[in-house]
Amino acid sequence: LILPEKSPPHTELLDLQPLPLTALRYPQAEQLYAAQGLKVFNPIQTQTFSILYSTNDNCLICAPAASGKTVCAEFAVLRMLTSDAETVKRCVYVAPHPSTAKERFNEWSYKFGKVLGFKVAELVGETTSDVKILEESNLVITTPEKWDLMSRRWKTRKSVQEVRLFVVDELHLLDSDVGPTLEAVVSRMRYISVQVQQPIRIVALAASLANAKDVGEWIGASSTGLFNFSPNVRTVPLEMVIQGFDIHHGSTRLLAMSRPVYQSIKAYSPDKPVIVFVPDRKQARMTAIDLLLHAAADDKPKRFLHVSDEAMRPHLAAARERSLKQTLEYGVGFLHEGFSGTERAVIERLFESGAVQVVVATEQLCWGMTMLAHLVIIMDTKKFDGRENRFIDYPIHDVLQMMGRASRPGVDQSGMCVLLTQNSKKEYYKKFIYEPLPVESHLDQRMADHMNAEIVMKTIENKQDAVDWLTWTFYYRRLSQNPNYYGLQGVTHQHLSDHLSEVVENTVEGLERFGCCSIEEDVDLAPANLGLIAAYYYIRHTTIETFSRCVNESTKRRGLLDILCAASEFDAVPVRAGEEATLRGLAQSLGMKVEKEKLNDPHTKAQLLLSAHFNRTPITTDLSSDQRFILEHAVRLLQGLVDVISSCGWLTPALYSMELSQMIVQATTSGASPLMQLPHFTSTLVEKAKEMKVEDVFDVMNADDDQRTKLFDGLSQSQLMDVARGCNRFPCISLEYKVQNADALNVGGSARIVVRLGRDAMEEDATLGPVYAPYYPKEKEESWWLVVGGPQNALVAIKRITISKASVNVKLDVELGEEAGSFDYILYLMSDSYQGCDQEYSFKLTVKP
Repeated sequence: LILPEKSPPHTELLDLQPLPLTALRYPQAEQLYAAQGLKVFNPIQTQTFSILYSTNDNCLICAPAASGKTVCAEFAVLRMLTSDAETVKRCVYVAPHPSTAKERFNEWSYKFGKVLGFKVAELVGETTSDVKILEESNLVITTPEKWDLMSRRWKTRKSVQEVRLFVVDELHLLDSDVGPTLEAVVSRMRYISVQVQQPIRIVALAASLANAKDVGEWIGASSTGLFNFSPNVRTVPLEMVIQGFDIHHGSTRLLAMSRPVYQSIKAYSPDKPVIVFVPDRKQARMTAIDLLLHAAADDKPKRFLHVSDEAMRPHLAAARERSLKQTLEYGVGFLHEGFSGTERAVIERLFESGAVQVVVATEQLCWGMTMLAHLVIIMDTKKFDGRENRFIDYPIHDVLQMMGRASRPGVDQSGMCVLLTQNSKKEYYKKFIYEPLPVESHLDQRMADHMNAEIVMKTIENKQDAVDWLTWTFYYRRLSQNPNYYGLQGVTHQHLSDHLSEVVENTVEGLERFGCCSIEEDVDLAPANLGLIAAYYYIRHTTIETFSRCVNESTKRRGLLDILCAASEFDAVPVRAGEEATLRGLAQSLGMKVEKEKLNDPHTKAQLLLSAHFNRTPITTDLSSDQRFILEHAVRLLQGLVDVISSCGWLTPALYSMELSQMIVQATTSGASPLMQLPHFTSTLVEKAKEMKVEDVFDVMNADDDQRTKLFDGLSQSQLMDVARGCNRFPCISLEYKVQNADALNVGGSARIVVRLGRDAMEEDATLGPVYAPYYPKEKEESWWLVVGGPQNALVAIKRITISKASVNVKLDVELGEEAGSFDYILYLMSDSYQGCDQEYSFKLTVKP
């Protein structure tokens, strides 16, 4: 047995004179920090300041949650923004949790955007818009997946090569689900940095790590740029109480914890703010109500409310849920992922102003939370995992993140954290809270997807390149340090190179089996069609394989929807405890038959939620956040599906998939009237329009005023404005086409079709806004497919285009068969975002022998 190496000791926190804000020598920035209430920088910021602000070295800073690491990153950002060099000033900030990215975006767009006047933006995950955003911005905030998609084609994208500073937050999450992608993008930035003239500076922030040295070497930080503070170096000292419970059954244990939670508040923080973390949404509501019952039993029902009832009243109007109104009235709020942004903002505002003393939040919300408290109570450390259908322990980094909320620098002398857990887990948490974690690499779980992307980008052209590419990864650093974890028998040079060769062989053979790459002469690697599609649309290789295996030329709409929902991307759809009843009810109201044991399968849930989206069925707040997740992936997956189908040359399923894309963006059923895409149109209004011979959006635009007044009788002025906006955004496309070489078509040759597309009522230099789609969760750029269908329902040519200017010319080449004669062809123009604006034109081609 080979044990991992002993880790070097922690960086000592030096007793330095705290740096004044004037050390920045940048008056506007100093005022920013002063406005935040800072007088001096804290000890961790002081110690890292000179490396971050006066050099361009790569740095790794490891310190416990909420110890001011963000300000450390801001030093590096300020240095880059104020440097005199003539280069582009561009920084990319990557946060593994979307909620952390959102929080950073809000904070930095105020600091660096509004106050200092630089351009701050967030990537949206749509390639065309993202390239533009990256070119125009100084600070770009994003998540590992979006940056992976963006930086894959770095060789052709100058804007990626021009990144001067790359900041990675929460790097200890290499151990979580998002770890492999995070590792791939950081390794890629290191690689690019060596390939281009100007190096890219990498600054990484993480919780305290046991193996910071490996992580530091991997990102290229020198020994002077490596700060790994111990977990008990906190800006505000934290007192910790761990209480064990001897109850094995989950919900009984939570019941037994209810009284101790109240007692802890009474003992440790009777009037200061408190945050309680609970495993799930149902528990959040129950704990909030329990706290009120305990307070009432103590004869102080309003002990948690610190303002008068009159002052609270206007804020209660924002709460939609009845139980939330009731608890807020007595000074306790609760938060979970299902709340809308406005509700969440109201509760946070009430808590931060001190009106409400206690907030009960679900465990997942600890990421990206801005609220701080004097006391944090972690109520139980197990949550239900629907995919495995069992209770699992919280990951240790979540527990550390929750503990980090218990510190209010400048307000409290010390913070307090109470952890309630099962007796058997007591020692485990005691050890790991005070001893940092070693992080391991999980790249091997996703090796095939990332290697496929590099093969497509031609970074890897043979098996030797693949081994070289692996040496840039953190996985490679850990192999020799902790060999048994990765299944190695020894650490000699021979062992390592054998292991890497084996990994490459297995991965590449898997990709070849799935049709993603081809191996030539046993060493050279070339991308194959499915691999190109997977890398282009950021789809997993397992999904692409499912698509190509399941589709055939007679697949109908229903079948395509099933295939779409079988994608591996939807494995991550959360399945919660006790959701079966809600889902069964939803299935009944949609008229779908679902087998009982399939109800807690994420793919079945994806199907139900997509159908609910097409029918616009109202669903609970819990489910709508899952539905948002599904919709964000669906359009991208469909575009990949269209490519898989069209490379097989099947016309009908390709057109069906394009219609599915329209249905997803507009939330309509396949047989619905195109009018349902306009705001305020209900089925009754559509019936009324039908009687007036108004069938589609163009009829509404061309109707005369009397007709319109009659049709929209009962809509207010602002509603009419909405309808007008929806109509104006609807595309009117004119299409002219001709066959360029119509007289010279010979057997075995090809026909060149030139299509001219015009967009009516568009000025020459106007820009086209995003698609008008009120039910789609994010902004979407509209695009179109031009398809030529030939004899025997074959798809003979396809091109994906955007019509963003007043007129666009497109050339399509159609391969002619080996027979002479006259054949029928059809030209289709299909939208991916709007229903009822597709066009088709029939034409004949006469082929001479």
